[in-house]
Amino acid sequence: MDKRYIFITGGVLSSVGKGVTAAALGRVLKVHGFNVAIQKLDPYINVDPGTMSPYQHGEVFVLDDGAETDLDLGHYERFIDSGLNRVCNVTTGQVYAEVIAKERHGDYLGGTIQVIPHITDEIKKRIKLVPETTGADIALIEVGGTVGDIESLPFLEALRQMRGDIGRENTFYIHVTWLPYIAATKELKTKPTQHSVRELRSIGISPDMIIARADHPIAEELRDKIALFCDVEKEAVVPMVTAPILYEVPLLLERLGIGDVLIEKLGLKGSGQPNWDEWNHIVSSIKMNKPLVKIALVGKYVELHDAYLSVREALKHAGFADEVEVEISWVHSSDLEENKNWDLVEAADGILIPGGFGPRGIEGKIQAIRYAREHKIPMLGLCLGMQLMVVEFARKVLGDERANSTEFDPDTPHPVIDLMPDQVTIVDKGGTMRLGLYPCELMPGSIAQQCYQKEFIQERHRHRYEFKNAYRQVLQDAGMQFSGVSPDNRLVEIAELVDHPFMLGTQFHPEFLSRPNRPHPLFKGFITAAKKKAGIT
Repeated sequence: MDKRYIFITGGVLSSVGKGVTAAALGRVLKVHGFNVAIQKLDPYINVDPGTMSPYQHGEVFVLDDGAETDLDLGHYERFIDSGLNRVCNVTTGQVYAEVIAKERHGDYLGGTIQVIPHITDEIKKRIKLVPETTGADIALIEVGGTVGDIESLPFLEALRQMRGDIGRENTFYIHVTWLPYIAATKELKTKPTQHSVRELRSIGISPDMIIARADHPIAEELRDKIALFCDVEKEAVVPMVTAPILYEVPLLLERLGIGDVLIEKLGLKGSGQPNWDEWNHIVSSIKMNKPLVKIALVGKYVELHDAYLSVREALKHAGFADEVEVEISWVHSSDLEENKNWDLVEAADGILIPGGFGPRGIEGKIQAIRYAREHKIPMLGLCLGMQLMVVEFARKVLGDERANSTEFDPDTPHPVIDLMPDQVTIVDKGGTMRLGLYPCELMPGSIAQQCYQKEFIQERHRHRYEFKNAYRQVLQDAGMQFSGVSPDNRLVEIAELVDHPFMLGTQFHPEFLSRPNRPHPLFKGFITAAKKKAGIT
């Protein structure tokens, strides 16, 4: 059949929830029997978010093929439970870099390079690659930013042209807007939505559906008003009140009949009665009254929780499965260095040390790791967290507080963590780390192997530094088990302590592969250990 495209734009303000909406719509269509992929079009000129500060952009989500992408792709994968690829995140930087490279190569035969058609053609080419490379029946395309932003215009023009390229019957335009609440009059206002739709129509795109977001219930007369003023059928004006549970959004959309509307408008035939049993079970589990497990997340960017979005969700997924409520205490590692917020660490049933870069707050993370080791608190270290777990243990074993990673102390006498050999000559920062899916062999009987229940795994990586093998034997003799290694035995992937209920660090990022219906085995093992520490049976 012809591939179908659903284009999702946003209006009124940013952070209106387009990413979650796209992900939830993807889940709805998947449950109705369609193969779905989702793409994010990002208007910023960076090639990817890999070199951007977490404070600027939140976490960088890494795909199997090594693409460093927008955090919305994490939402997409968690909801549709399918792996995406690098064509699923397109930036203005990528588009212009490709067009300029072609111009330098002479591909345009001396022609003048313009936004239309050259930039828009490149955008359309990348949009069409989504179903080609993923095999999807339906591609959902989310445009970052807000209608009216100058940087979004080439993307919106490309979306307008797509209707003519592939046929009106194969395209569907959804506009997500915000209804502000005026407290003085206790009413929601539709005027910003009307202006946003007018702006979109001035570009040449008339939305087929409007998803009206609000923090308060949306009355029927407001739906009537939006339908009238924005020239959209009332059944296609979708009231979407902020949901207390993120994973309930697909169920809300299904109850509103959005799946049936999309299938009808796109001329598709669904698989019959959709089966929501698994997703209902997830939401029911979240709503249950459950005992509390406290996790101290000791990070460098905790002021912005989105910097650890996948970690937070992976902890929740494990809690769903273990029938506990995971309460995260956000602990800034620099505060621990100043002897602040230790009460949050001491009250925790488990300690998680996430990834990061740079020397700020490193000693605070090491202090938290030492506390976990000495007090037998379950601990999970991710990427940098594993490296610092090694540093802390090496300082104990070697009796030298100068043991360190060369990332933080190039002159350390004990460089237990060092730059990977293939990273030594690299000067460019963007897209040059060890990125993407790599294999790992697990030691039989180890905690890691018991969690995974298999002896060969593949996980996603994003790092430059690695464990220095010269120290493998001395640390192993002292009680550190290297329970996961690359198939050639060169790279340590997992380290764990033998004399500890659960103290394990991974060089990879397991949080990227956790799903609400399939919690990651290591997060599951960590939460189970924390549950035991809390005395919950």
